[in-house]
Amino acid sequence: MDKRTRILIVDDHTLFRESLTRLLEADTDFEVAHVCASVQEAVRTIQTMEIDVVLLDYDLSGELGIRFLTQSKLVNFVGRVLMVTSGMSDAEILHAIEDGAAGIFLKNSPLAELIQAISRVTKGETWIDPGVAKALIKAVRHPSEPTANEKLSDRERDVLRGILEGLSNKEISLRLGISESTVKASLQQLFARTGVRSRSQLVRIAVEKHSADWLG
Repeated sequence: MDKRTRILIVDDHTLFRESLTRLLEADTDFEVAHVCASVQEAVRTIQTMEIDVVLLDYDLSGELGIRFLTQSKLVNFVGRVLMVTSGMSDAEILHAIEDGAAGIFLKNSPLAELIQAISRVTKGETWIDPGVAKALIKAVRHPSEPTANEKLSDRERDVLRGILEGLSNKEISLRLGISESTVKASLQQLFARTGVRSRSQLVRIAVEKHSADWLG
C-alpha cells in the first residue's frame, strides 16, 4: 500500500514551485499531488483530492495565504498546514499559529531542512524555524503575571525552549541529557498546566501569555 505523504504546494512563484516539486519527488516518502497559486484553487483541491500536508506561502500575489487556514476548516480539512514563506511579521506568525498552522518554515532556510519539517508535521509535531522562534518570543508585549501553579520547573522550561525551536522529543532528550520518556512526561505536564492537547497550541499559549515569565 502506498504510504507516501501526499503534498499540496500553494505558491505563486513558478520557479520555486518547480524546485520544490523536484526536491520532494526525489524522496520516496513524498508525493506532490498538486500545485497551485491561489487559496481558491487550494480549497477546491483539498475537497477533491486526498492531501496530507499543505505547503502554504503567506503572500500569494497580493492574496494572503493565511485565508486558507480559515477556509480549510469550513470544509473539514484534517491535514496539516506548513507555512513556507519569505517572511511574516510577529503578529502574522501568531495569527497563523492561532488559526491552526502546524509550523513556519522560512524560504531562506536550506530546502533540505524542509524534508525534516514536513516529516515532523506529518507526525503531528510542530516545526518552528529558529528565526521564527526568536520572533515569537519578542512578539509578547504584555506577558501576564504567572501564578504559583503556572511557574515552570527548570526541566519544563528547557523542554519548552526546545519545542519553540522546533526540536523533536529525541533531539530535546539529547540536548538535555535525559531520556525521551522524561521529555514526554514534561511535555504532558506542560499540556496539563495549559489545558492544551498539541504542540502548536502549547506554542501559541507560551508566546501569547507566558514566554517572558516562563523562559526568562
